[in-house]
Amino acid sequence: MPHVDTVFAQLLKLVPRHDFNRLAKSHHCGGELRKMTRWSQFVAMGLGHVARRLSLRDVVATLQAQGRRLYHLGVKSVARSSLARVNEEQPYTLYAALFDRLLAQCRALAPHHGFRFKNKLYSIDASLIDLSLKIFPWSKYALGKGAMKLHMGLDHDGFIPAFAVVTESRVMETTIARQLTLPKGSIAVFDRGYSEFAWFKTLDDTGIYFVTRRRANTLYEVIERRQAGAGEGIVSDQIVRFTGAQAVKRGMPELRLVTFDCPLTGKRYEFLTNIRHLAAGTIAAIYKSRWQIELFFKFLKQNLKLKGFYGTTKNAVLTQIDMVASGPSCADYQEGDPWPCGNSACLGSTELCEVQDLVPACTTRFDSFSF
Repeated sequence: MPHVDTVFAQLLKLVPRHDFNRLAKSHHCGGELRKMTRWSQFVAMGLGHVARRLSLRDVVATLQAQGRRLYHLGVKSVARSSLARVNEEQPYTLYAALFDRLLAQCRALAPHHGFRFKNKLYSIDASLIDLSLKIFPWSKYALGKGAMKLHMGLDHDGFIPAFAVVTESRVMETTIARQLTLPKGSIAVFDRGYSEFAWFKTLDDTGIYFVTRRRANTLYEVIERRQAGAGEGIVSDQIVRFTGAQAVKRGMPELRLVTFDCPLTGKRYEFLTNIRHLAAGTIAAIYKSRWQIELFFKFLKQNLKLKGFYGTTKNAVLTQIDMVASGPSCADYQEGDPWPCGNSACLGSTELCEVQDLVPACTTRFDSFSF
């Protein structure tokens, strides 16, 4: 009879153990850990995420309930105080590095996006993670509120995170966007929060296409009217030159302005882009696909541990946020077949510790949910 691990043990096999240990050595501070290990931290916190445990005491109790099965997870019994100390003191950068390692693993297996063009397509956005200012006094945002900000880019080839950066809540979206290095010829789609003439010009100069919405106060003049085409909802297709003082100062290039009326809501949208070779309807469809990153943020907040935290220090919070990105968000593919690892969030702690095949367990439970 073939040996079958628990569902959670099979999830952990998607993370290369030797790579994890190598990264743990390079992202370590202080003296050598005696009993507690970074792998034990990863297993315990990962179980807390996926099984939606409420506290560190709850996480430790769930692990202890597994008894001899801990051996197959590569860990021993974990003390709550030791886990709390590692979360507080050991650098969270380990899980940012693990994110990059898992991302490279997923890219080789990700399917192509659904558009006919061959360019890489990325959605870029940021989302606030609310914190209590009384419990996390270092996270002051505004008006007596606390928060951290998760900046993320979603690769539409497989809808996997292409990058994730966690910053203080006051860091502007464009500050992180200017630090990104996207492949030449790729298409970046983002909302009006990223409207900055200097960044637009940088993207255009480096051969990167972009699609965004026009801000209402942006001044421009029409220099060419193109044929609108047969796309449903396309009102106009124009080439425009910006006339505002900042645009002229930055040397903004001429851009394409596509006006689109949504046939479902009747709302009018104006899209700015430096793409000249695609149809106006495709431009509107590209911006519509940006909604996938909003759904991704919704999935993270609803199904993983991003509303309650196991520690109060900045390092503990960043550890938990980066683990969300590096663990369930990236390990999305197995044996060349894309399958939703995120479906494991639909499993309870009892089912995670059952001995059964991983993919049928996730698929059966996920299919029983209605949306």
